[in-house]
Amino acid sequence: MRATYRVLAYLIAFEVVVQASVMVWGIAGMGIWVDDGGVVDKQTFEDAFDNGTKPFDEFTGLMIHGQNGMMIIPLLALALVIVSFFARIPRGVAFAFGVLGLVVLQVMLGIFGHEVSALGALHGVNAFVLFGTAVMAGRRASSVAKPADEEPVSVSA
Repeated sequence: MRATYRVLAYLIAFEVVVQASVMVWGIAGMGIWVDDGGVVDKQTFEDAFDNGTKPFDEFTGLMIHGQNGMMIIPLLALALVIVSFFARIPRGVAFAFGVLGLVVLQVMLGIFGHEVSALGALHGVNAFVLFGTAVMAGRRASSVAKPADEEPVSVSA
């Protein structure tokens, strides 16, 4: 279970990096599209979501960011909490709940950042905090000695 905890924690940290990458890819593509005469307005996004028509190829990055952030990362964080109860890592449960809390905050900042732009800035800052907390959780799992019941049995002749 300790290995599962470690993998989940590092996977969440990796997903934060993916989130940043696909978002910047999408925004860069949008900038190029606008420079080439494209127009971004409410209808642009409604057409993309309702009809499945991408205004520019990099729009996929924005879609991945939304789906990954609303579904995949929360599921991973929930799995981390469940595994934390069995992993026997000192303060592992606390770190797992910390990651889950930061993920919930991240989702809320992402949703409400569409209404209050300052929350979008906090969304970016919280991503760094989430990344750091997930890495610290993974490192805790890596640095814990195996309990006696998990030690390999050696047979001497």
